[in-house]
Amino acid sequence: MAKSQSRIDKQLERKTNTELVETILAAKKKEAWKPVAEILSFPRRKRMNLNLQEINEKTKDGEHVVIAGKILSQGELNKKIKITAMSISEKAKEKLLKSKIEINDMLNEIKKNPSAKGIRVLR
Repeated sequence: MAKSQSRIDKQLERKTNTELVETILAAKKKEAWKPVAEILSFPRRKRMNLNLQEINEKTKDGEHVVIAGKILSQGELNKKIKITAMSISEKAKEKLLKSKIEINDMLNEIKKNPSAKGIRVLR
């Protein structure tokens, strides 16, 4: 079930991380990015935390995936994909850079690709 704009706004009032607030505001303005805004407006304990191994299992080569949460470092990622995430642990970032995986910032991706063309949100 989709969240209403007012529900997202109400949950947004409690957020103190300015980058997170900016990202949610930008995402909720674009219809294609609204599912990401819904996920990010949840409390942190309910947000997605995915290990590299889980991402490897859920994706195909050449995909561009969005992770509305944090990427953790357990496992290996052996596919050539593009990743857009809200945050990435230091160890995971090292592994991704070694594998030459393209990493994008969520806010920049929303501005660059407002229609979310070619993107799949991992849940």
